[in-house]
Amino acid sequence: MQEPKLIEHVRGVPRFMEPFLKRDDELFAVSWKGEQLGGVRVYVYVPKARISAKNNKRVLINLHGGGFSGCWPGCAELESIPISALMKIKVVTVDYRQGPKYKFPAASEDVARVYKELLKTYDAKNIGIYGCSAGGMLTAESAAWFQTHSLPSPGAIGIYFAGAGGFGGDSLYMASPTGEARMPSAMFGRASGKGIPQLGYFSGTKPDDPLVAPLNSPEILAKFPPTLIITADRDIAMSDAIYAHEQLVKQGVDAELHVWEGLFHGFVYNADVPESRDAFNVMIQFFDRHLGQ
Repeated sequence: MQEPKLIEHVRGVPRFMEPFLKRDDELFAVSWKGEQLGGVRVYVYVPKARISAKNNKRVLINLHGGGFSGCWPGCAELESIPISALMKIKVVTVDYRQGPKYKFPAASEDVARVYKELLKTYDAKNIGIYGCSAGGMLTAESAAWFQTHSLPSPGAIGIYFAGAGGFGGDSLYMASPTGEARMPSAMFGRASGKGIPQLGYFSGTKPDDPLVAPLNSPEILAKFPPTLIITADRDIAMSDAIYAHEQLVKQGVDAELHVWEGLFHGFVYNADVPESRDAFNVMIQFFDRHLGQ
């Protein structure tokens, strides 16, 4: 993350992700197509081995990472392809509006449009939503948005390498010496009250707005669906993930926290990391257990 050339985007794919995508093509057999749902562009992934019988009435929505400022379709593909193939389920990944051109709540509105469209075909209890990094934050924000806009709660959600209220805590600083991030002098922490200046999508928002940071509303958190939180001990967002889990459990939510030792922010993007398959299995088992319940 310290080498500018490696994080340059080529057609929506950071250079360091190119070998990861090539490897996914070798490991996971899926078909995909682009379409519009509720006026929002999405990619739809299905396993070439066909959707399993028990997943015919289920669907997952993916919200990709990228700091609310890019990584479509690179991050979206790396988050969707393995899960679709391994779980044998349809995954719909959303090309939501991002900064700096668009501002909050554009992404939440786009997710809601896609969700409303899928509700015409699927019961809410059979829809799961998950995302990595910025997509994990957006997953939490979407759960709050649905509550405040009279939409039913999805069956379960997954918040990966993120929390539910900005980036802060010790891990943001401890991850920097290992090359995970630059020192966060201008970044937003839960208690800073300074907004999120490095993420232009959030400019002008108030950090205590529960639709920006659901952690600020115990009432909203209490209505979250079963929630899976995944992080690693070199993840810049580990503190946020742990804190989000603490607060969800405090509100009586069925929340799971899984932390991988010695690994980094978004390690599942590299399918050859042995623990990535372990994490995929955790994700699959979680949604399999909760969807339809």
